[in-house]
Amino acid sequence: MPKYIIEREIPNAGALSAAELKAISQKSCDVLKQLGPSIQWVQSYVTEDKITCVYIAPNAEIIREHARRGGFPADRILEIATIIDPATAEWNELAATA
Repeated sequence: MPKYIIEREIPNAGALSAAELKAISQKSCDVLKQLGPSIQWVQSYVTEDKITCVYIAPNAEIIREHARRGGFPADRILEIATIIDPATAEWNELAATA
């Protein structure tokens, strides 16, 4: 199933209180339950003016529907093509010598 990054432009997101973040999270989970098991929220990163989320979903449309029902922005929805990390560099070096 595809993974997506969702960018949500939220002014002063980094200043949201723990109670506000809890309320947002609860609303998101409520909407996810309504939409069914084909969409999954993995995690989110809160920065100064943005919340960036990682979701697993069959398509971008269901992510847009989640945002609409939850009242959240979904300014950009980007499908993840590949995931790399430091081990990727090691793997490439090993593969090149094999």
